[in-house]
Amino acid sequence: MPMQRLELSDLDYVGDGLDRPECVMTTRSGDMFTPNKQGGISIVRADGRTEHILARNAPEGFLPNGIALLPDRSVLIANLGPSGGVYHLAMDGTLTPKLLEIEGRQLEPTNFVGIDRKSRIWVTVSTKQIPREQSMRKGFGDGYIIMIDGKGPRVVAENIGFTNEAIVDPTGHWLYVAETIARRTSRFPIRADGTLGEKEVFAEYREPSTFPDGFTFDSEGAVWIVSVVSNRVIRAMPDGRQHILIEDADPALLAEIEDDFQNDRYGRPQLDTGGKRQLANLSGISFGGPDLKTVYLGSLFGSRLATFRSPVAGAAPVHWDF
Repeated sequence: MPMQRLELSDLDYVGDGLDRPECVMTTRSGDMFTPNKQGGISIVRADGRTEHILARNAPEGFLPNGIALLPDRSVLIANLGPSGGVYHLAMDGTLTPKLLEIEGRQLEPTNFVGIDRKSRIWVTVSTKQIPREQSMRKGFGDGYIIMIDGKGPRVVAENIGFTNEAIVDPTGHWLYVAETIARRTSRFPIRADGTLGEKEVFAEYREPSTFPDGFTFDSEGAVWIVSVVSNRVIRAMPDGRQHILIEDADPALLAEIEDDFQNDRYGRPQLDTGGKRQLANLSGISFGGPDLKTVYLGSLFGSRLATFRSPVAGAAPVHWDF
């Protein structure tokens, strides 16, 4: 279905007092969950109220990034802070380590955590480089994916171009992953034992300064991705077609950033430029609303969630009925 390009004036906003709502977990009840930079999560209730649940006794530098909503409405949190790891946050603020090391070494700053319908947990680490900015260069990729099941945690994919979100698709047959610095969305077939088959590229993004971050699926099999820096929402179809639904960036600045990327000058300053725009460096996207046709956008620098209506419904996420 062709989609009309949106203007910034077409957007509405929900939530109040959010702090770095990097991703958005929507539910059938209308409650939405986002990470909170202060060390916990925020809940935008169906009636518009915003609640904040901050962790007690969090490690120094604790920085919630990706979160996964669990059936009891507690959450798993990927810690992008220096100590890395995945933590469990109860609704009373109790914070408990879930995964701090793999193969005998401490996890690096950890980007994302998600669950699937078989209760497996998927964790991504963007890079082994510290600081992470050292990996933000063309052609480099040392990110990896961990899967946790009843047998414990194990690395199931490596050498990824800055691993960002990794989500099992609605069929349950594929694990999709955003490779931010490689500027593509890839996918792995999931074997019966949870191991992954050979990676294949689902979509490559050639528009200047497209760096895919968060993504979600719609009911027609398309992947909706958001790009940091360029503040783009892109719908990528299985047949290779791509459509930019919205963009919030200065074309001249994007050209400069693209030149920096091609010539190994890209880093944190270039990444953060998207935060100076109205859409505040888009980093997360989810479908919600009673009919799953309302799109919600998370960001790295925002205090609210941008939202708009879609003519196509989203695919219900695994946590939809939690």
